[in-house]
Amino acid sequence: MESLVSTEWLAKELGASDLRVVDASKFLPESGRNAAAEYEAGHIPGAVFMDLENLVDSHASVTNTLPPAEKFASRMQSLGLGDGSRIVLYDDSPLKSAARAWFMLTMFGAHDVAILDGGLAKWKAEGRPVTQGKETLRHRHFTVWQDDKNVRTKADMLKNLHEKTEQVVDARPAARFTGENPETRPGLASGHIPGSVSLPHDRLFNSDGTWKSKDELAKLLTDTGIDLSRPVVTTCGTGMTASVLAFALHLVGKSDVALYDGSWTEWGADPDTPKATGAA
Repeated sequence: MESLVSTEWLAKELGASDLRVVDASKFLPESGRNAAAEYEAGHIPGAVFMDLENLVDSHASVTNTLPPAEKFASRMQSLGLGDGSRIVLYDDSPLKSAARAWFMLTMFGAHDVAILDGGLAKWKAEGRPVTQGKETLRHRHFTVWQDDKNVRTKADMLKNLHEKTEQVVDARPAARFTGENPETRPGLASGHIPGSVSLPHDRLFNSDGTWKSKDELAKLLTDTGIDLSRPVVTTCGTGMTASVLAFALHLVGKSDVALYDGSWTEWGADPDTPKATGAA
């Protein structure tokens, strides 16, 4: 299975015994939207709902931190996602939150994970069926496994300021990167990690919500100043849209990509971390 699948492909595969379809929508609190309620109001037939809002490390000091491996595996098993599953993720969110689910699943050991190109909006626009209510699947064993090589901590990012081994790309809107717009979370400084470059996540998509082509993504990344032959770390506000950038880099064939999970929520709240403002 490719990492990015079309609505046509999914429509033909629906009902396959090893296929698991997952609604991984998540919204910003200020949006006023409720992901679980929207899922129940209409989802792709057979899809289960992955509650990203609560799939976090509840003991971490920073919001939206990656959950412990055991917690993640337990949640996946209860959703019926497990070893041998082909998992297709979609969302209906401006955050393109399916990419966060993709990042977690691949980090925690799932082998066959894809994102639905265009998400629920494209599925609906094509007049394809949706179902109401909740779906439940039989529990399926999910082997607990974790590989942190693609996750960076604040200490890693501070070290990289001096070593400059990894390029840092920020997925937040440009006005937040430059510091022109203040952060919405209280106690956060404005600006960006020194030396990072800005690539707002919405630039990775066509007007209909589908991903730009591999060649278009590669050009966009290089035009932003990213050397595709060198390692990259993605960052954003809380690790959500940084996952979108990570998926774009995956689509162009890069494997040496990591995510700064604390992102600006952690960096901007620490008075001791250096901050830059203005364009990179």
